[in-house]
Amino acid sequence: MVLTGYLKGKYGYDKPLSLSASISFEQSYSEVDGDSASSAELCALLSAISELPLAQGIGITGAVNQNGDIQAIGSATQKIEGFFDICKSRGLTNGQGVIIPRDNLKHLALNDEVTEAVEAGSFHIYGVSTVDEGIEVLTGVPAGEWLEEKGYPDGTVHSKVEQRLRDMARAARRFSRSMQNGS
Repeated sequence: MVLTGYLKGKYGYDKPLSLSASISFEQSYSEVDGDSASSAELCALLSAISELPLAQGIGITGAVNQNGDIQAIGSATQKIEGFFDICKSRGLTNGQGVIIPRDNLKHLALNDEVTEAVEAGSFHIYGVSTVDEGIEVLTGVPAGEWLEEKGYPDGTVHSKVEQRLRDMARAARRFSRSMQNGS
């Protein structure tokens, strides 16, 4: 319901959406359970709609609210170190890293190996406060801010999502008309 709320707030303010999404998470903030995958789910959904690929060497964790704000999660240090270990075992490429809630940065207590890799630039930690910041890291494309009377700037993630949703709505209307006409 959080993702549906985000989509409606971001893209459904002036029209009905032809798409809805629902994902439910148990709310728990210990160990590695809870809703810490919701930002990843939302970025994956935006990628699928916009048809913009996501960087495959960057992990993401963080709870998201219906406004797109990224909220702190539990076990951030363990999640980063675990992803680092996977990247290291497959060979560090200098393009790998993790996106975490900015609020978690001050509480990190990373082991020396991860700290050294970050300092050397062979592994990256991106602290973000919003889904827009995270999607920009993952796609390399500006998210785009809504401009009154103009909409989202061309070429941005949100303009691509907006256009695709409009295309889907038109296709749904055409399909509905063709079903009513018996074709």
